[in-house]
Amino acid sequence: MTKTSRFSAPKGVPDYVPPGSSEFVAVREELIRAATLAGYGHIELPIFEETALFARGVGESTDVVSKEMWTFADRNGQSFTLRPEGTAGVMRAVIQHGLDKSAQLPVKVVYAGPFFRYENPQAGRYRQLQQVGVEAIGVDDPALDAEVIAIADAGYRTLGLKDFRLEITSLGDETCRPQYRELLQEFLYGLPLDEETKRRASINPLRVLDDKRPEVKALTAAAPLMIDHLSESAKTHFEQVLGYLDALGVPYVVNPRMVRGLDYYTKTTFEFVHDGLGAQSGIGGGGRYDGLMAELGGQPLSGIGFGLGVDRTVLALRAEGRPAGDPASCEVFGVPLGDAAKQALFVLAARLRASGIRVDLAYGGRGIKGAMKAADRSGAKFALVLGDRDLAENTIGLKDLGAGDQRQVSLDEVAGILAEALAR
Repeated sequence: MTKTSRFSAPKGVPDYVPPGSSEFVAVREELIRAATLAGYGHIELPIFEETALFARGVGESTDVVSKEMWTFADRNGQSFTLRPEGTAGVMRAVIQHGLDKSAQLPVKVVYAGPFFRYENPQAGRYRQLQQVGVEAIGVDDPALDAEVIAIADAGYRTLGLKDFRLEITSLGDETCRPQYRELLQEFLYGLPLDEETKRRASINPLRVLDDKRPEVKALTAAAPLMIDHLSESAKTHFEQVLGYLDALGVPYVVNPRMVRGLDYYTKTTFEFVHDGLGAQSGIGGGGRYDGLMAELGGQPLSGIGFGLGVDRTVLALRAEGRPAGDPASCEVFGVPLGDAAKQALFVLAARLRASGIRVDLAYGGRGIKGAMKAADRSGAKFALVLGDRDLAENTIGLKDLGAGDQRQVSLDEVAGILAEALAR
C-alpha cells in the first residue's frame, strides 16, 4: 500500500490563512482605499495575456521579459504569459475599450491581485506576488505625478508604517534621452565589462546602472547620470513635481542613480524603500511612461502609475512591530444550550449579521466549557449564552469576554444593546 503524498503550495507562492490573513486583507484594502479617495475607479484584468504585450510593453532587454516570465503555449500554439506587472495590461484594456477616447481625461484606475515572476524565492521575493496598482492616463501634468505618489504615501501612513522613505528621480524625455544614451554608452564601452553586460549596454544602457553586482557597481560609480543631462522641459517638470510634494508635506530623497526594472519609464520615477526588509527593501514604486500607449498601438497619450507590494508591506509592518487588521474571526460568539435554544440562536445570529455584526456560533453540540473556550479563541468581544429555560423566559445571557461579567438581557433588546456596546 503506497503512502498518500501530501501536497504543498508551489515553491515561492505564499499562503495567507486565518487569523494572519486579516493582516494581508487590511493592507490590500487600505492601499486600494487611498486610491479610491482620489477618484480612481476599479479595473479587473486577466491574469494572463498575449506574450507579445509584455515583450513590447515591458521591454525585451529587461530581466522581467528575458528571465522571469511564466510563458506557455495554448492548444493552438499561441504564446501567453502570466502577468508579470499591471501597466501593460491596463494600457491594453484602455485601448481596447476606447477609454483613451473619452472626453474625461485622465483615465484613473486602481487594481489589485496576483502577479508572477519566475525567480529564486527568498524573503519578500515571491514567484506569485500580490500588488495594488494605479494608473492615471491621458494628461501630462506634474500635479498628477505628485498625486499618484501621495496616494501611495498616504496608504502606507494610514496603515501605520513609519520607517520608510520615498526615493525619486527623473529619467528624462524624448528630447534628452537619446543624447544621454549615447553619452552613457560611450562611458560603458570603455569599461572591462563581461560580454552579457556589454550586450545589455548596447540594447538599453540604463539597465547596466541597475546591475546589483558589486564589481559592476564599482565600475559604473563614475557614470554620467540622467538627472545631470535633463532637457529644460524635463527639468522643469521634475522641479514642479517636487514642488507639489513639498506643498503636500510628502518627504522624499532625490536618488539620481535610480533605475527602475522596466523599460517604459520616462521623467518622474520613484520607489518606496524600507530598510527593515534587508536586500529586498523596495515595497512599491512606479513612474511616468509617456510613450507606452503609442508603443502598444494606441494614441500618443502620457501616463503615470505605481505598483505597491502587498506582501512586502505586510513584512514591513511586521518588521516595525505594527499590527494591521483584526485577527478576530467575529465580534459576537453564540453558545446554545439545547436544541430549541440552538435554533433560536441560529436565527438571532442571522439577524445580527444582517445588521452588520460579525457573529459565529458553537457548532457540533459542544458543552458549555468547550463552547466558551471556542468563544475565547475566536477573539469575540461578547458571548451570547442561550438555554431552553432562557428561551422560555425570553432572555439571553450576554457575557463581556474581556471583563468576564455576564448579565441577562431581553431577547427583543439584545440586538440594540450589542450594536451600542460594539460602537463604543
